[in-house]
Amino acid sequence: MNLKRLSQFGSPILGLLLFGVSLWAIATQLREFDYRDIFRSLAEIPKSYIVLALICTALNYLMLTGYDALAMRYIRRSLPFRKVALTAIISQAITNTAGLELLTGSAIRYRFYSAWGLSTLEIAKVITFCHVSFWLGFFAVAGLVLIGEPVSVPSLLRIPSNSLFPLGTIFLFLVAGYILWNTWSHKPMKLGKWGIPRLPGKLSLFQTAIAILDWAIAGGVLYVLLLANAPLSYPSFFGIYILGQLAGVISNVPGGLGVFETVLLLSLSAQIPSAELFGALLAYRGIYYFLPLIVAIVLLGIYELRQRFEKTEFSPRNRT
Repeated sequence: MNLKRLSQFGSPILGLLLFGVSLWAIATQLREFDYRDIFRSLAEIPKSYIVLALICTALNYLMLTGYDALAMRYIRRSLPFRKVALTAIISQAITNTAGLELLTGSAIRYRFYSAWGLSTLEIAKVITFCHVSFWLGFFAVAGLVLIGEPVSVPSLLRIPSNSLFPLGTIFLFLVAGYILWNTWSHKPMKLGKWGIPRLPGKLSLFQTAIAILDWAIAGGVLYVLLLANAPLSYPSFFGIYILGQLAGVISNVPGGLGVFETVLLLSLSAQIPSAELFGALLAYRGIYYFLPLIVAIVLLGIYELRQRFEKTEFSPRNRT
């Protein structure tokens, strides 16, 4: 078996192993609690906090539409914002929950944008722009938090050093280098087979700002749900949130399901009882992942039905 085939099989297997380890760790943390305690803690989250989490989720998805809107400016194409927003919301909501970006978010962007006149090359540039924006925002917020706020690394992650300060420094250097390269360079960047689009300096600054807001507001969804049980400072919480998201991305498990929760449980169980913490995590999954997924599926269904109706209505045999 060559390395390419090994990597194809190895990534899903690693993801399954990490998912299994995460379930074991969660079960270990929760074994002293009755499942009714968890559902009771979920029901006891104040409605005002639920409403705040819903508002943060709506704001976050509004920020996500900014990726596609800026990408349109980058490729110098003009589409109505309602079309761009519809594409961004559906693709992001499905990708966040299901993972497999190439089979979900990228395929949805191709489905919509090709129908609205964009070429394959233009759609590829939009997809690349959105991917770069996602990681740019992650590196920026992770760098700031890991440098400014010490984060204790759970031993389960097997990270050699307990300090993530060097990693935060590297992240910020990458962000600064990206912005400087866009400001001064006139050539696209190549990383193996991948090409990173070069943007005008102002556009790269807008891209960075939107990406940072995206991550900050996404963390706020879980933060307001946890406030009912512990008066955490946002910087302290956000460092742990970013660490959990990083573990989830590395695990290759869709949505980081189980892996993200494990990091949060191991890191915050000393401050928040595990039952209350897991109840907040369940609410977070429902509000930030599954509710937008349901909305996205409904919007996608309405769009497809309208497309089918219009094709039937204007087909030659139905014309008078």
